[in-house]
Amino acid sequence: MEAVLSLAIGIVFGAGIWLLLRPRSFQVLAGLMLMSYAVNLFIFVMGRVWLDRPPFTPAGTVPDPSVLADPLPQALVLTAIVIGFATTALYLVVMIGARGITGTDHVDGEEPET
Repeated sequence: MEAVLSLAIGIVFGAGIWLLLRPRSFQVLAGLMLMSYAVNLFIFVMGRVWLDRPPFTPAGTVPDPSVLADPLPQALVLTAIVIGFATTALYLVVMIGARGITGTDHVDGEEPET
């Protein structure tokens, strides 16, 4: 299962890199989003999510870290999702503004000659 998940994360990240190298602004934005999704998945998987362990110490018991789930990876991924959404919205607004000013959505600002 670890090999399949590692391969899936690698494929998503590789697709993000491929889109990042494309000449259109929207493809670059989609590539950045895919790369952030792959990194979020990586962080989430490395946190070893446990389904049968509570995230907090029950009241009146002695804290034992071996029976608790680690909430830090989940908090990091949640924060990364929020920050990623905000930066994606900012990139989208800048991309629309640049398209209105230059009349093209190419990263270098020039249409290829055909």
